[in-house]
Amino acid sequence: MDFSLNDEHIALRDAVRRFCDGEYPAHRRGDAETADEAASRWAAMADLGLLGLPLAADVGGSEQGPTEMMLVAQELGRALGGGAWLSSVVLAGQLLDGAGTPAQRRRWLPALAAGEARLALAIGEADARYELSRVSTLARQDGEGWVLDGSKTLVLDGAQADAYIVAARTSGEACDEQGVTLFLVEAGTPGIAVRAFPTLDGRAAAHLTLRELRVDAGAVIGETGRALPWIVAAADRASAMLCAEATGALEALLDLTAEQLKTRKQFGAPLAKFQVLQHRVADMLIALEQCKSMACVAAMAVADGDPVQRRRLVSAAKVVIGQAGRQVGQWAIQMHGAMGMTDECRVGHYAKRLMVINQLFGDAAHHLGCFARQA
Repeated sequence: MDFSLNDEHIALRDAVRRFCDGEYPAHRRGDAETADEAASRWAAMADLGLLGLPLAADVGGSEQGPTEMMLVAQELGRALGGGAWLSSVVLAGQLLDGAGTPAQRRRWLPALAAGEARLALAIGEADARYELSRVSTLARQDGEGWVLDGSKTLVLDGAQADAYIVAARTSGEACDEQGVTLFLVEAGTPGIAVRAFPTLDGRAAAHLTLRELRVDAGAVIGETGRALPWIVAAADRASAMLCAEATGALEALLDLTAEQLKTRKQFGAPLAKFQVLQHRVADMLIALEQCKSMACVAAMAVADGDPVQRRRLVSAAKVVIGQAGRQVGQWAIQMHGAMGMTDECRVGHYAKRLMVINQLFGDAAHHLGCFARQA
């Protein structure tokens, strides 16, 4: 595998880094966004072309691939930024671009690329435990339309979305791989209730409750009953981008910790002079380099297109990065002392984000099992 970057990749990475340095000041990274800040940053991301980066050209996108998306995710992770970029662009936007009808794509994707709309993917359910095929939300035909009933949990940035892509079962039992269908539902449609809540890292998510929610036949995305491969692919893309985001966060943690050891003194000498702490920082650097390589592997697996190989390699990356994120986060907090547990210290915010990244779309233990079954 060739992990080298060309000049265009470096230019993209540098542009996103400049954006993050301007929009996410170092002393405020990880703090909750105000509504005005979120809107301003979303518009700036649209101006930079980040919201349409992976989308097709006919809907205002740039048709860039997983490598470019990985570079963006790394820089957003370094700054603890991005807002709804993962949920709207990586998850929902790319899925709709690949599986949506021409009318659906024209209606939503140009607006997404321009920063005028946000989408959210509603696939999780309370008893699913990372099983993407476990869908209990029901959709039944009613005349020429459909009626949806059920609940969705952990819809990332769900309260801010203008439309949802909802997975519902149109046939079969709760765990069957066949019989799952995707529906495009506009926010505010009668029958949908949204309950927002913050995640551990201070970001936004929501529970959706659907009661006698009626949509027309044009709301169906793709082929009825055959949506699971699209859902799995979306989850794999998101996992790969989360792996890339984690490497950016790990790099920032290492920089913060190294600076702390250089400036904080104990017994009249900087902490960086103590050999045991030097060894711990070396361990952090080794973990970072391993994670960078695995993030590249995950991005290339997504680009390859083979679903079996993609799932296997993304799972491998999620295992390595999930375990490393937890360990390095703990080390960074320990080497900052008691202040590492405060909100005023940035390392705690990075550690929380790494913990959430490990949990999203399958934690390290789940993906270790997936990898073993595919070996």
